[in-house]
Amino acid sequence: MTAILIAVTLRCPSEARASKGDGKPMVKATQEKSEISFAPEVAAEVAQWLVHLGAERRMSPKTLEAYRRDVGQFLAFLADHLGGVPTLKQLSKITPQDVRAFMAARRAGGSSGRSLMRTLAGARSFARFLERNGKGKVAALAAVRAPKVAKTLPKPLAAAVAKRMTETDLRAGEEREPWIFARDAAVLALLYGSGLRISEALGLKPEAIPAAESSGALVVTGKGGKSRMVPVLPQVLRMIAQYMLLCPFELPPDGPLFVGARGGPLSPRILQLTMERLRGALGLPDTATPHALRHSFATHLLARGGDLRAIQELLGHASLSTTQIYTAVDSERLLEVYRQTHPRA
Repeated sequence: MTAILIAVTLRCPSEARASKGDGKPMVKATQEKSEISFAPEVAAEVAQWLVHLGAERRMSPKTLEAYRRDVGQFLAFLADHLGGVPTLKQLSKITPQDVRAFMAARRAGGSSGRSLMRTLAGARSFARFLERNGKGKVAALAAVRAPKVAKTLPKPLAAAVAKRMTETDLRAGEEREPWIFARDAAVLALLYGSGLRISEALGLKPEAIPAAESSGALVVTGKGGKSRMVPVLPQVLRMIAQYMLLCPFELPPDGPLFVGARGGPLSPRILQLTMERLRGALGLPDTATPHALRHSFATHLLARGGDLRAIQELLGHASLSTTQIYTAVDSERLLEVYRQTHPRA
């Protein structure tokens, strides 16, 4: 926890201090193109809130950074809107009009509804943290309705296309070493065969891989450091074994399983570029990304009668509502089930 606190302190407020007209010091933090100022007491609470999210909620570093940035933007707006860096007492006195003014300013700056919704969620999370710890209630944030965001459905690949993604003959014209073709095919097979995220596949270690001929399972580490067990098909294990046999670099048991051309950890960008080439070879749209293979995994399981709860566990979704989006993708199959099973159909 100490390490997290140090990281948060370095990333949120720097130790540069200035003085406002009322003589109270303020803490400044430089963030991208804008300079964000925090009152010392607010900076301390932001740091403690991020520690809480990391330690108790087990949020990933990227999620913590996004929350820090979102709350920083909200506080920066209030500093300009109210004419001074807001203290904890002033935060408890902001009105719904102040929050709506922030949302309007973000809209004018080009923020999408989804981005604005996430920013508002971060600010509300911080407000709840303050209230739980007796540091004041920011009621205005709860009084303002979040913007409506149009739901976008996942765009899975057809089953035949998803299978073709792992066939190395599609890349016959590329001047690459055979082990690189084998590596890319093994990673893509894991994304579709086990429904892994790219980060989960690239985080695997050789010691975690079952024997090639077994119908084994992998323990993967997902978002927030949460581990789960996923099945892995024998043919996928054989592809991994082929890659390990051809790989010219030593693969220590506790090191990364998939390595780049120079032997270092494989970058997700390499997989994205690989999918771009495969899209060109198969004439697929831009939605055919590595993550689309994970969508395909879930959609195809559901289409063959997979249980929604089981798919939730396989994907590592914290909430069933996240998994339920795939029922909309496979609505045609659901209607067919209805027609075949309902007594009055």
